[in-house]
Amino acid sequence: MGLFSKLKEGLTKTRDNIVSGIDSVFSGFSSIDDDFYEELEETMIMGDMGVRATEEIIEELKQKVKENKVKDPQACRQLLIDTIREKMDLGENAYEFENRKSIVMLIGVNGVGKTTSVGKLAGHLKAMDKKVVMAAADTFRAAAIEQLTEWANRTGCDIIAQSEGSDPAAVIFDSIAAAKARNADVLLCDTAGRLHNKKNLMEELRKIDRVIEREYADAYRENLIVLDATTGQNALSQLKEFKEVTDITGIILTKMDGTAKGGIAVAIQAEYGIPVKYIGVGEKVEDLQKFDSNTFVNALFDVAESE
Repeated sequence: MGLFSKLKEGLTKTRDNIVSGIDSVFSGFSSIDDDFYEELEETMIMGDMGVRATEEIIEELKQKVKENKVKDPQACRQLLIDTIREKMDLGENAYEFENRKSIVMLIGVNGVGKTTSVGKLAGHLKAMDKKVVMAAADTFRAAAIEQLTEWANRTGCDIIAQSEGSDPAAVIFDSIAAAKARNADVLLCDTAGRLHNKKNLMEELRKIDRVIEREYADAYRENLIVLDATTGQNALSQLKEFKEVTDITGIILTKMDGTAKGGIAVAIQAEYGIPVKYIGVGEKVEDLQKFDSNTFVNALFDVAESE
């Protein structure tokens, strides 16, 4: 199965939730009026596209309908698809860290698939012949260290780990030393599933930041927050909390294949302007895909795309 087919299949629940609702609005109205727009707006908000994103999309849609003198609601479908596509395209989603000496930190609450995402990213980078070192800095959860060690074995990457309960910043310190000594291309850091309402855990994240700035200032920084798409709007509040502690450069949206709330990808980009860089649509390494707004919207609305 090609990547597009895999993505399309992964978005089935979201498509059933959002697109079928949108399509029923198009077919249920004979003219484009305030009621039509209101119904469309409500359907999109209910589909987790977010209030702000939805309002902006509807406003832009109204403008296009006016400019193109569109009268038939059915003819609006493509205009809506184009508008959503534009809204999600934040320009070139840079994957600069792949080409430079870099340190990539993955953060987020427990249970979002953070450690798994570190492993999958390591697999991607390894396939590009990059030398990868992994840092097991989620020291609060013994299973996280074991899990990352398993990924290290599977991908053939080096791992730096200490015992459960160790100081996460000390693990990062050792990992930076190892990355330098081994001339690694990328240092991938797993961090604790720090609940966003636990202030001491947020402090820990700041401490790690300081260690990186002091010890590896010349490395290219990438801070990716891992969000579980199944949590819908709750993901936005997690992003807001973490954003106050560290500079977030991108988002990994996991479990897209298990949710009807995939519209959250639209909401996040409109609300915060932080690019979704990867989306997870399954268990395998290749199921963590680089995000592309064109492909995403085509898959969501079931628009044909060549593999």
